[in-house]
Order: sequence, then C-alpha cells, then structure tokens
Amino acid sequence: MTGTTHTRNTGSRAPAPAPAPAPASNGATAPSPEAPTPDASAGPGTTSGSASSTPRTTAATAPRPGTDRRRTRPGRSTGPAQASAAARRTGPGRYLFWLVTAAVALILGSAVAVTIGPADVSLAQVWASVVTHLGLPGLAGDTPVPPLTDAIVWQLRMPRVLTAAMVGAGLALSGAVMQSVTRNPLADPYLLGLSSGASLGAVCVVILGVGFALPVAAFAGALIALFATLNIARVGGSITPGRAVLAGLAIAQLGSAGTSFIIFWAAKGDSYREILNWLLGSLAGSSWSSVLISSVALVVVGTGILLAASRLDAFTFGDTNAASLGINVNATRWGFLVAVALLTGAMVAVSGAIGFVGLILPHLVRGLSGPGHRRLLPLVAVVGALFLVLADTLARTVFDPRELPVGIITAFIGVPVFILLIKRKRSAAWA
Repeated sequence: MTGTTHTRNTGSRAPAPAPAPAPASNGATAPSPEAPTPDASAGPGTTSGSASSTPRTTAATAPRPGTDRRRTRPGRSTGPAQASAAARRTGPGRYLFWLVTAAVALILGSAVAVTIGPADVSLAQVWASVVTHLGLPGLAGDTPVPPLTDAIVWQLRMPRVLTAAMVGAGLALSGAVMQSVTRNPLADPYLLGLSSGASLGAVCVVILGVGFALPVAAFAGALIALFATLNIARVGGSITPGRAVLAGLAIAQLGSAGTSFIIFWAAKGDSYREILNWLLGSLAGSSWSSVLISSVALVVVGTGILLAASRLDAFTFGDTNAASLGINVNATRWGFLVAVALLTGAMVAVSGAIGFVGLILPHLVRGLSGPGHRRLLPLVAVVGALFLVLADTLARTVFDPRELPVGIITAFIGVPVFILLIKRKRSAAWA
C-alpha cells in the first residue's frame, strides 16, 4: 500500500509541498485524507489550510451567545436589566402615582401653611373662611371665625401661599423648557438675563417712589432684556444655543452693573431695604393682585407650552434631527424663548429673583417621569409649586419673628442638592 505524505504546519515556516498522490487502481487520483481542499477563491498554489494573518475563531474562543466582550465600569449596570428597571421607575402607572401624590401633597401643604404663623389658626377656620369668601357659607359648618382671624387668613396668608405655588410652578416649568431648548443641563429661567433686566426695572421705580408700578416695571425690564439677548444672539446668523447663552450672560452682567450703580448712587433708608428684599426674592408683599398676575401668566403661557411638549422632545436630539421631523427650528426656538420670558417675567415681577427652583427641580423630576416632556412638564410644575410653598413657610417661620427672603432658603436647599446631582450625573436624574 502506498502511503501518503502528511503535511505539517510548523507556524512561521512554509509547509513543504506534498508530493503527488499515487494513482488509484482504477486510474483516478486518490485524495489524501489529511490534504487540504483547494479554495477556488485563492490564488494559484494556495490552499485554505495555509497559514494566514487573520486569526480563526474556534469553539473555544468564540463568545457565548448573549454575552458582550465590552468592559463595563464597576458599579454601572448595562443591558436589559437596567432598561427594565428604568421602565418600572418611569412607567405610566408609577408616573400617575407620583403626579397624584404631588398634587395631594400640594393641597394639604398649602392648607397647613395657611395655619402656620404668629397667630394660631385651625384648619377648620381656614376652610370656613375660604368657603365663605367663595360664596358658599353653607359649607362652613358651625366653626366660628373672628373677623381678625378671617382677615389674617384671607388677606395675608392665603394670597401669599397661592402666589408661592404659582411662582414655583412657573419657574420650574420655565427651567425645564430652557434646559431642553438650549440643550444645557445648567440652564435656568434666568439664563437669558431676564432676572437682571427685571431687577433693573424694579429698582428704577422704587428709587422714583412709584413702588406700586414695580410688577409692571419688572415685567417690562425682563422683556427688554430678552429681546436684547436674542438680537445679539442672531448677529452671526440663526440663533444657536451657544450664542443665546453667551448673549444672555452679557446682558445679565450689564443689568447687574446698572442695578448696582443705582443702588449705590440713590438707594437709602426704606427704599434700600425694599430693593434688597426684592433682589433676594421675597413673597412678603403678596396680595390678590399678585395671585392674579402669576395665575394668568401660568395658565395662558403654561398651557401653550404643555400643548407643544412634543416639539421639545425633538429638540433633545439636536437641531438637525428636529428639522428632519418637519419642525421649523428657528421659529420654534424663538417661540419657546419668548414664552419662557413672558412666564418668568410675570413670576419675577411678583416675587423677585428666586434661584435654584428652575435649575434643580427639572433634574429631580426627570428621574420620576422619564425624559419625555409630556410627562415631565405637568409633574415638574406641581413639584415646583409644592417646593416653593414649603420653602416660603420656612422663610417666614424658622426665625420668627424675623423673616428671611425665600431666595435664601431655596439657595440653602438647592446648593447641596445640586452638588449631589453632580456626583450622581451618570444616573437618570442628570440624563
């Protein structure tokens, strides 16, 4: 029997060519049992079993199905488990739970806030006073409400609590819109210089001795600052988030310089204290006119923003993707910025510049509602109202009989929360 010479692959050395196989008894050539089969796609003299620079995947080295060779950082889960956890946290049922819980907490918190103060007032007296003024005395029951208690509830505390709720909802809503339109997680309602313009207008009327016109002057100052910012931002062409932010910073510094100059040159005595309280953010002078201004702005502008929530979702992925969905990017951005300016100007006009509400709360609420703005905006408005009601209650009671501007309380609460969010920036709350 004629044996067949075996070829051995020695790694780096080329294998010696095998001799021609011996002819079979029937005249055909018998293939070697270990000889490689020629590859039709290879060149002459080349076989598929020859040494190659491309490593071959074997059963021992092939990845198992369903596994990923990419490394993940310790402490961070990826894959279906993380997606299912996020879905459970922000699903429709859970979102409805958080929305109802926040709304109930807002109602109860507002009612309790009216009872807190130097004069003791019960919840029954608050209820009796409110329904009586609403023209429903039959629902008041037999609870006696002295005239002084009725005045405290209806003329002092109720307007203040309602104004705090409206301002908190408006600022939180404006902050969520600004962060989406500018694609900047550090954006807040005052990013475009609105607070500085409103402050300059308010300081001017206080110095002139026409403090009753303060809300109008503050609102006008915010609008002037907005249009100055947008006109500067469009000098290089269309408005982009980067240009808008830079122009807003410039207008904010200009307004702050003008406000400081007027205070240094002309403010003294009572006017100085009034200006200081307003600049720090205070709801001490709230009245039913403040409730009217803030509620009308919130209902009119806020409703328009809620109806356009789907357009904000398109902005999340950039201008190009938004335009591919048929959205007029420049006109839509103008519309949202003007709406935010109107809403923020009305809130600042009745409360002063209250910080951190529009910066922190949108990030916190995204962890409960998810990134979609149809869910985010209603929940962030309710949470903002609840937050400012509680903060203002602390501001007027924690150092009783002295009262702090509510902007100080929001800063004390907002800064630690902001630092915590920075540390947890990989979580859904910062996404």
